[in-house]
Amino acid sequence: MRNTMLKFRRSAALPAMLLMVLLSTQAFAAQTIVTLYKNLQCACCEAYVKFLEKQGFKVEVKPVPDLHAIDQKAGVPEALEGCHTSFINGYVVIGHVPISAIHKLLAERPKVIGISIPGMPANLPGMPGPRSHPVAIHEITADGGTSKIFMMVS
Repeated sequence: MRNTMLKFRRSAALPAMLLMVLLSTQAFAAQTIVTLYKNLQCACCEAYVKFLEKQGFKVEVKPVPDLHAIDQKAGVPEALEGCHTSFINGYVVIGHVPISAIHKLLAERPKVIGISIPGMPANLPGMPGPRSHPVAIHEITADGGTSKIFMMVS
């Protein structure tokens, strides 16, 4: 009887732990408000907003006529600008950044302004099309100098 109970506890523990992780990730995201500034006519930004909302974030969209001014004020070098700029828990997130990178940023809390995928590479959240090479996610540093790679997306 004791062996049967131990087997049951072990078999039930893994699904229960996975459920707790999933629920805590959704609860974390649900508490997190994202303010996303976008160019007035950008359609891909709307797709990225839907992506973030599906991840459980509450997204406030602010269309602006001059996104460059928002980026400059936030300390983003021109080379790291993208088609939209998000502010998430004190960090700047530029472009179509995958959720794994956002979670890493918020969990590790590095001493950076934020992270960026400049331009509009294909096959990222909110962007259609095939991609033939990995994409670098750059750190945005306070000194505005050459950025380090935060992580790569395959």
